[in-house]
Formats: sequence, C-alpha cells, structure tokens
Amino acid sequence: ILFVQVLWVHLLCGWAFGSELTFELPDNAKQCFYEDITVGTKCTLEFQVVTGGHYDVDCRLEDADGTVLYKEMKKQYDSFTFTAAKNGTYKFCFSNEFSTFTHKTVYFDFQVGEDPPLFPNENRVTALTQMESACVSIHEALKSVIDYQTHFRLREGQGRSRAEDLNTRVAFWSIGEAFILLVVSISQVVLLRSFFSDRKTTTTRVGS
Repeated sequence: ILFVQVLWVHLLCGWAFGSELTFELPDNAKQCFYEDITVGTKCTLEFQVVTGGHYDVDCRLEDADGTVLYKEMKKQYDSFTFTAAKNGTYKFCFSNEFSTFTHKTVYFDFQVGEDPPLFPNENRVTALTQMESACVSIHEALKSVIDYQTHFRLREGQGRSRAEDLNTRVAFWSIGEAFILLVVSISQVVLLRSFFSDRKTTTTRVGS
C-alpha cells in the first residue's frame, strides 16, 4: 500500500518554514497537529486525501484562542491561506470520525511565512544583474516543478489505490462467478442423471 509509512519533512530556512506530512488516519479517529506562529505571519494549509473510502475527510483550523479559522466537512482536497492575527500555538485537525470501517491516507502541506529572498540584497532599489535575474527565475521555476511533482505523486498514489481496489473487486467477483458456475453445473448433472436412473418399484400382493 502506497504511503503506509509516515513521512515527515520539516524545512527550516531563515524565517520561513513548512511542514509536509503523509499519514494514515484510521476509522473513527481524529489527528491534530500544532504549530507556533507569530502575529502577522502568512500561512497556507493545503491537504488532500490520497486513499480510502470516498477520499474525503473533515478538516478544522483554530488559532491560539480556539477561534475557528477554517472548517470543512468531507473534503477531498482544499487549500486555505490566512494571516496570523495573534501569537500562539495554532491547531489544525483531520477527522475520520464519520467513517465506521474505512482507513484514510491524508497528505498535508502547512507553509508558515514566506520564502526569504534568494539574494540578501534582492529587495534593493537598483535592478538585479542579468545573472541574478536568471537565478531568481530558475529558483521560482524549480519551486513550481517541486509543487507539480508533489501533486503528480499524490495523483499517482490515488490512481494506484483505485486500481488495486478495482482489481480486488474483480478478483472476488470472478471467484464468486466461478463458484456459482460450478454449483449450477453439478446441479444440472445430478438432475439429468435422475431422469435416466432406474427406479425401484414395490409390488404389494393382496391375498384373497
């Protein structure tokens, strides 16, 4: 099964960092994560259900005082961007409590802050040199490539899960049809033999 093991990537770069995680969420379960955020920091939460059931999950995001900033029910994927209004620990939870027997595999990417400039003097008044401009363009293009690769991996995992589920259903259905065919064939043979079998008759003599 794809994405069974938990993968944790924590990137720290200057004052911008992000949390990226793929985890398994059992049925009737709820998983919460916490992040310390300072006021005025721009954050983005993106998630997607990779495998399980109807590929949906409940998501809830709260600030340090417990105020709900984001809440969605039975979402397959979504993205939410906000700016922290206060300092403290923010909490976001994924819930599969509405499911009674289906496990889910959930991926999320929680970005806190903005990427620092590629060059320390990138925000200067004077224009960048041709080499610096080329480096910035390549850097932005590589970030886009990473995002595309991540989404393609998630889509590939979702497609693989659906294919394996369909293959399992087809296999069980084929076994069931083979068993029914075998039972019907045996029943027909027994029925035909009963038509040509000799029946013993019992003669009763009545005395005078």
